[in-house]
Formats: sequence, structure tokens, C-alpha cells
Amino acid sequence: MELGMFIPCTLVLLLLSYGAGGIKGGASTQDGDVNGTDLASLLDFKRAITNDPFGAMSSWNTNTHLCRWKGVTCDQRAHRVVALDLVGQTLTGQISHSLGNMSYLTSLSLPDNLLSGRVPPQLGNLRKLVFLDLSGNSLQGIIPEALINCTRLRTLDVSRNHLVGDITPNIALLSNLRNMRLHSNNLTGIIPPEIGNITSLNTVILQGNMLEGSIPEELGKLSNMSYLLLGGNRLSGRIPEVLFNLSHIQEIALPLNMLHGPLPSDLGNFIPNLQQLYLGGNIPKEVFTVPTIVQCGLSHNNLQGLIPSLSSLQQLSYLDLSSNNLTGEIPPTLGTCQQLETINMGQNFLSGSIPTSLGNLSILTLFNLSHNNLTGSIPIALSKLQFLTQLDLSDNHLEGQVPTDGVFRNATAISLEGNRQLCGGVLELHMPSCPTVYKSKTGRRHFLVKVLVPTLGILCLIFLAYLAIFRKKMFRKQLPLLPSSDQFAIVSFKDLAQATENFAESNLIGRGSYGSVYKGTLTQENMVVAVKVFHLDMQGADRSFMTECKALRSIRHRNLLPVLTSCSTIDNVGNDFKALVYKFMPNGNLDTWLHPASGTNASNQLSLSQRIKIAVDIADALQYLHHDCENPIIHCDLKPSNVLLDDDMTAHLGDFGIAHFYLKSKSPAVGDSSSICSIGLKGTIGYIAPEYAGGGFLSTSGDVYSFGVVLLELLTGKRPTDPLFCNGLSIVSFVERNYPDVIDHIIDTYLRKDLKELAPAMLDEEKAAYQLLLDMLGVALSCTRQNPSERMNMREAATKLQVINISYISGM
Repeated sequence: MELGMFIPCTLVLLLLSYGAGGIKGGASTQDGDVNGTDLASLLDFKRAITNDPFGAMSSWNTNTHLCRWKGVTCDQRAHRVVALDLVGQTLTGQISHSLGNMSYLTSLSLPDNLLSGRVPPQLGNLRKLVFLDLSGNSLQGIIPEALINCTRLRTLDVSRNHLVGDITPNIALLSNLRNMRLHSNNLTGIIPPEIGNITSLNTVILQGNMLEGSIPEELGKLSNMSYLLLGGNRLSGRIPEVLFNLSHIQEIALPLNMLHGPLPSDLGNFIPNLQQLYLGGNIPKEVFTVPTIVQCGLSHNNLQGLIPSLSSLQQLSYLDLSSNNLTGEIPPTLGTCQQLETINMGQNFLSGSIPTSLGNLSILTLFNLSHNNLTGSIPIALSKLQFLTQLDLSDNHLEGQVPTDGVFRNATAISLEGNRQLCGGVLELHMPSCPTVYKSKTGRRHFLVKVLVPTLGILCLIFLAYLAIFRKKMFRKQLPLLPSSDQFAIVSFKDLAQATENFAESNLIGRGSYGSVYKGTLTQENMVVAVKVFHLDMQGADRSFMTECKALRSIRHRNLLPVLTSCSTIDNVGNDFKALVYKFMPNGNLDTWLHPASGTNASNQLSLSQRIKIAVDIADALQYLHHDCENPIIHCDLKPSNVLLDDDMTAHLGDFGIAHFYLKSKSPAVGDSSSICSIGLKGTIGYIAPEYAGGGFLSTSGDVYSFGVVLLELLTGKRPTDPLFCNGLSIVSFVERNYPDVIDHIIDTYLRKDLKELAPAMLDEEKAAYQLLLDMLGVALSCTRQNPSERMNMREAATKLQVINISYISGM
């Protein structure tokens, strides 16, 4: 009887034991159904992880069935691991090559961690792999050729890393690939034409690399393509017309390259689903025949010519044509695009008046026409736009009365500086009053105002000019600093002394090698300015004044410190006097923000978004000086105290006192297309390129190095002359030793606090922000290479930082 009871009980216990060891069971140990290879591979992966701050792998032990481990998914029939998913866990370490032994793996997803090292070639052994996402890490080296063996792969995403090398033509063997995301790396070479053979492709994103050559015509064979993003590379040549035969395409992004058109005249007939278009080269009028476009971004592309009619774009909500070389008038048909919310046409050469038809854009919220050559009055219709919250019409030639309704009621929401003939407006604008014009039935007074008054004005000007010539011996001729059409009112020594209260110490806001800077108010214009008075008793000060005048006379960019006028005369005791008058920057210089004096309010700290924006601003300014001026200008003294911040924290590069021009007609130094002869050590200790210390040639590469140091200072909060940096340790080597694995303790304390406040409620945002920090440090280290020939140039640096800024704004 006892034996009969024992056998059934034993059988029950065995069955329970088997059930507990099943795939979804609750066993406390690994059982025989677990594949030993999978177990060993996962444990090897865990051992290669050096830091797991959130305990993502705390359950990865032999007391828990591996199919219950976090991030692990098993197949119930084959009892094999088919997916490993550890997204955004801040894992530090390397990817173990043992993962290549997990032959049933179909999905490997490790994005937005801090993994470094190389992508293991052994992943090419995963013949069943369908999904591979290693994006948003710090992976280095090349994309392994062995991945072409994963022929079932549908998604390949290794974006936002530090990968180098070419894209192999054999990638075409991935015949099932739908999504190819290789953006935001350092990939070089060409776009392989063989990609055109992967007819299943839906998404190709290669932006933010250093790819060269032309866009392959073969991409036109990808009939299923919806998204093609190739911006921020070094692509050149024509935009292939075949791209616009892709009937399913929804977004084409080609900005920040060197491409050109033309495009098909019947563009809209072939791509009816196109919603977003970002191009480079000359502006193609065919773009504006695609009625489905919702966003059109063509900024920073050296676009030339006229703006075509926009009447076909009835779905358009975002239009950015800023920072180009567009001419002509703003087309009145823009007023028919009633879905527009954002218009940015700043930094061009547009002329004519602002069309009154723009008053029809009832949901417009942001409107920027700054830095153009627009004339006429401000249309009253703009004051009727009830959703308009930001309006920038600065630095044009507008005249007449400023409206006082709508957005014009808020002086902080509008920018009208640089329009000398505007008057009226709300009191906060401090505009001069508009002259009163009296009318009569005979029109005689109207005639007097319109004809005789200007005539008398011209006669007065002639008289004043004669008087100025007559007084030449007493007051020396002022050096013209800007083109005559933009010339600020001439100021005398008396004007500047009165503006600064006789250059009072209480108004001193800065002091440099060759001069002192005072805050002042020009009473006639009721304008707050910064007056840089040169110490002419210092050797080189006079030459510094002339150099700065020469530089500022020939350049014009939104991120360069706006100069209003100059003064070269004698003071009240007969001594030489030279000064420059700048637009006052109310937020001071970058140095005071990075290194506030003790007792300074803690609010004077910079967020990550502000630091990214400042870095982009400085890079854009240097890119302009190095690559977009007729003769490249080498600043020679880039440092935080020479970066000024306006009221909305836009950065402006100033102090060109020791700048040098590279004349293209002269022979450069061998191996450097932007070198000039060495004339001694130039710059500030800590920011000077190492080659200058040995008497090397001045070059744009020297500015690149200084920019890299400033970028490191911006992110670490440490000066390059910090006492920490001694015995061979510099700010560059300090960051290099900790990059990319352990940067937590080297970034600025406030910035660390800013990032920690994002967690845990905004964990994804924190990881993305951390990755952007790594990307910025990568740019800085590329700029501070010891060998000048190994440094990226400022166009490359600016492009990468613009991509980082776009990624931050878009929440990548």
C-alpha cells in the first residue's frame, strides 16, 4: 500500500518539476531545457558591462530562469533566446562578441546606452537576425563587413555613434533591408550605387557624416522609398532627377552639401506624397509646384536668385530660406499660403517692400526678415495677426511709423534695430517721434513738407560737409567702417565722453591688451552702446585699431559683434583718440557665465540647450570668416571673453584686433591652403594652437584649435589654465583620458545637475542629452588634434554642431 502511494506522488513531483522548468515557468534554477550556448553568451555579455546604474541586469543570475531575465525573450517551442532588448539603460562597457553565438537571435536592440569599443564582427553569424539597433552609443571603428551575412535583416541602425570608414558596396546583399540608419557618425567615402539594388528599402538616413561624391542615380530605382536624408555631408554634383520619380517619397533632405539643380518642371506630378523637402544649391522653382509640402527648409545653402511664386503650397506651415544669398522681392503670393506658421527669410539680400498680403496669414506665429535690404514702411496688416509672437525686421532700411497694435505692443517680441528711419511705436522701443504732417485744402503745406523740406535738408547737408572739410585740421577724418548706406551717425570725442560720463570707472565693463570697453548711452540716438577706447600709448594699439576696422568693414554676419561706427580724432587735450562703438550686449561675455564671480546669483548658469546654441553660433561665425569671406580671416584670439551674448543669449564673436587676412593671391604654406607667414605668437595662453608656440604658420587651423578648447571649456566648466592642468596634463588630454567611457565627472557641475533633473520622469530625454554631450566632446577633440592636418575645418565642425542642435530640438 505504501509503495503504491509513493509511485504516483513521485510522478506528480516530476511533472511539477518539469513545468517549473518550462520557458515561462517559475523555476529558481536553470534547467535542462535552457540552451547552454545562449546562457554562456548572455553571461559573457553581462561580464563585458562595467556599469549598470539602473540594475537592468540584476536578475541575470543562475537563480532565475534566463527567459525571465530583463530584456530577454525566448521562443517557447525551440527554447532559444530570440530577442535581447535593453534600450536606454545607461549601460557602460562593450558588446561581447559572444552574442554572435546566439544563432536563434532575431532582434538585438541596445540603443541609447554608453557602450563603446567596436561592433563585433561575430554578429555576422546571426543568420536569423531581422532587427539590429545599436544607435546612440559611443561605438568606434568600422561597420563590420560580416554584417552582410545577416541576409534576413530588415532594420540596420548604428546611427549616433563614432563609426568611421566606408559603406561597403556589399551592403546590397542585404536584399530584405527596409530601414538603413547610419546617420551622425564619421563615415567617409561615397554612397555606394549598389544601394539602389535593395528594392525593399523604405528609409535611408545617412546625414551628418563626411560622405563625398555625387548622389547615385541608382537610388532612383528604390520605388518603395519614403524617406531619404543625406544632409550634412560633402556631397557634390547635380541632384539626380530620378529621385523625383519616387512616387512614395515623403521626405527628401539634402541640406549642408554642395549640390545643385535643376529639378523637373513637373515635379509635383511625380511625388504626390512629398511633405518635407530640404535641399542645397540654387533654389529650384520646381520645388514650389509640389502642393503636398508641409515643411520646406532651405537655410544655409548658398541659394541665389529670386524666390519663385509660392501660391501652389497651400499646405505649407514652415518655410525657412534664411542665411542664403537670395535677391529680389518677397513674392506677394506668399500671402496665399494660409497654413504658414513660421517664415524665416533672414540673412539674405532681399529688397523691395514687405507685401501687405502677408496680413492674410492668420495663424503666423514667427516671422523673420532680418538682415536684408528691405525698404518702405511696416504694413499695418502685420499688427492684425493675433497669433504672431515673434517678429524680427532688424537691419533693413525700413522707414515710417511703427504700428502700436498686436505684436507691436510687446517691445520684447519684436526686433527693429538697424532701421534708422523708423519712428513712433510704443514707448518701450525708445523710437524718435514721427514728424507731424499738416494738410490743407490747397495742399500748399503738403507741398512744403514733401518738396521744400527735403531740399533744405540737402542744402544743410552740403553746408555741413563743407564745414567738416574746413575743420579738418581740428578734427581728423573719421575712418569709414561700414558701407555708406549702413553708416551710423558720426560721433565725436565729446559725444563718447558724454555717453560714458567721461569714461568713468563705474562704466568700465572690460579691459584688454590694447583698450578698455565702457558702457555708454548716446543721447541723440537714445541707444545703449559699448565703446572700445584704444590705449594708443601701448605698442601695437594703433595697428590693432586699423586691423579691427579693416576686418569689420568687410564682413557681415549675424554672429559677429555688430559695430555701429568708429571715431578717430583728438581728445580734449589734443592727444590722439581712437575708439570703436559696438552694439551693447546686455548679457556680457561667455567667460563671466562659465566662471561667475563668487557671490554671483546661481541663476547665471547655462543649460545644455544654451551651450549647444552658443557652440553653433561661434562655429557659424568662424565658418563665415574662414570659408565665406572673399579673403579668409583668421581671428587669432578666440576665447570666451571675446564671445558676447545679446539679450536672447545669441553669441557674437568680437575683438578682431590681432586678426589676419589670408590673401588668396599669395602663395600659401606647403600643405596648408589657409596659411600665412608666421609673425610671432598670437592669441591667449591656453587657447593658442601648439604649432604657434614653435613659430609655425598662422592658419585657419589655429582658430579651429582655439574653438575646440572653447568648446571643451563650455562643456567642462574648466579654464585651460586651471591649476588642475599641470605636469603635462592639459584640458585636451584631461578629456581624452575620460572620453567616451567616463565623462560624468568631467562635465560642468551645473550641467550634471541639469541632466540629473531630467531623470527619472524623462529618462529617454536624459539619455539623448548625454549622447549629445558625447557628440559635442567628439567635435571638440577632433578640433584639438595635435597635428593641424588632422583637425576638421570649421565648415565640418559647424555642420556637425548644427546636426547636434537639430537632434536636441527634435528630441532625438
